[in-house]
Amino acid sequence: MIVAMVAGSLLALALNQFFGGEAMTGIVTVGTLPSRLPPLSAPALTLENIKHLAPSALAVTLFALTEAVSIGRALAAKGGYRIDGNQEFIGQGLSNLAGAFFSGYVATGSFNRSGLNYQAGARTPIAAVVAGLMLMIIVLLVAPLAAYLPKAAMAGILFLVAWGLIDFKEIGHILQASRRETAVLAVTFFGAVFLELEFAIFAGVLLSLVLYLERVSKPSIKSRVPDPRSPKRGFVTDSDLPECPQLKFLRIEGSLFFGSVNHVQETFERVRNQSPGQRHLALVASGISFVDLQGGAVLVDEAERRKKDGGNLYLVNVRQGLWDSLERCGCLEATGGRNIFQSKTAAIQSIFHKLDKEICRGCGKRIFRECQSVEYTRKP
Repeated sequence: MIVAMVAGSLLALALNQFFGGEAMTGIVTVGTLPSRLPPLSAPALTLENIKHLAPSALAVTLFALTEAVSIGRALAAKGGYRIDGNQEFIGQGLSNLAGAFFSGYVATGSFNRSGLNYQAGARTPIAAVVAGLMLMIIVLLVAPLAAYLPKAAMAGILFLVAWGLIDFKEIGHILQASRRETAVLAVTFFGAVFLELEFAIFAGVLLSLVLYLERVSKPSIKSRVPDPRSPKRGFVTDSDLPECPQLKFLRIEGSLFFGSVNHVQETFERVRNQSPGQRHLALVASGISFVDLQGGAVLVDEAERRKKDGGNLYLVNVRQGLWDSLERCGCLEATGGRNIFQSKTAAIQSIFHKLDKEICRGCGKRIFRECQSVEYTRKP
């Protein structure tokens, strides 16, 4: 590639000499670079400067981090290794802090430099150190020669580098496997073609987060009933099996956070309207990893509604993460500390004593083992 740049520079120089200069040939060069290192500097940490630069610094930092991590993950997937995003953030932060004392501007990962390094066989951070040292030497000794380097020659080399990094097989897999991932791919690709690379990466990451939040904002909520065909009467989701007229079992798969509370509230309200006689609601919580303040408030509100109607809310199979979250937000006692059970068997045994036995006597469904203890009275 170095030979190609030298050959391109010599060809551009010959064409300019033959046709009478850049104005006639239209060959644009990189231009003369300063042949000295940046001077030492000290940041002016005044309140006025901080207020003036903070919004721009935050925006540039977000662009820099997303670009660096995206480039790193692309190369990691290509090379079959793993990168530590947290370590990348720490490294960039330290480099930018140090750069403030050397007249530096915001440092980030470079697709051009990273791609060239990868194709040259670089696999360790030493490559970046060597590249930095070589750049200092080039700036001091070779910078004036950049005036003869055509941008077209640089573009050709970068095009070859980029072409070698395109994973056509993975692109085809994304197009076939997921519409969501295809949308992220399309936004990033066309953003890079028609807009700036940094904006394209940022837009792709932002769209990915939006799609993720849209998906987790609607956790799966299914009715559960004991299966009489199973020897242990395991709970299943089957609309053909009968439910207890007083007790409803629901299983939630997903976290209860601010983004999902509307969906959960709507489901609770729909259950109350469809089955007003099922005043007792048991939530199988093994699929809930945590709740935030809004999610905890939803559980507290549902418990209070159930109590006013003569029922209650119960949590079954509570994981340690959910228990800790409920405890931190102060919702553990508010939802009823005695209404938390570590198994469905224990929950049914306890809740059954709170059911209206007159309704149990006229109920022929008998879906729980405890129902056999109540004499069935057939209605005339």
